[in-house]
Amino acid sequence: MRVTDERDELIKRISETQRHLNRLFLQHRSPLFTSNLTVRQLHVVIMLAEYGTASGQDLAQRLGVSLGTVTGIVDRLIAHNLVNRYEDPRDRRVRRIELTDTGRALVREITDAGLARYRQIMQRLDLETLRALDHVTTKIREIAEDL
Repeated sequence: MRVTDERDELIKRISETQRHLNRLFLQHRSPLFTSNLTVRQLHVVIMLAEYGTASGQDLAQRLGVSLGTVTGIVDRLIAHNLVNRYEDPRDRRVRRIELTDTGRALVREITDAGLARYRQIMQRLDLETLRALDHVTTKIREIAEDL
């Protein structure tokens, strides 16, 4: 077997394993799936958790949708008390959106649930495997940061 063939086969197997792991994680009841939010609403909540605040135009651009669509998404998130909309102090024409305490708590719940499940799995790994996993995941993170 040529090196490129083996490399392609390994990448394929790892990708399939990762997809299977994702399905197994999805079976675990997570706040991500019990929140009664749409995928786009969750996407906005996660983006705001990452960026802190964003204008409607920023969100529309990142989601690849119209400003009108974002307005509807944000209106529903406001109704769920997950986000606030306020006037940008530097430009009164711009409305900024940020998470409420309830929205930040939801993001924490989602993150904590995923990490708890991941820790359960890692607790069953031996020390040698954990060292190898640490090495590999660090390499993947470094490459992802470079890209």
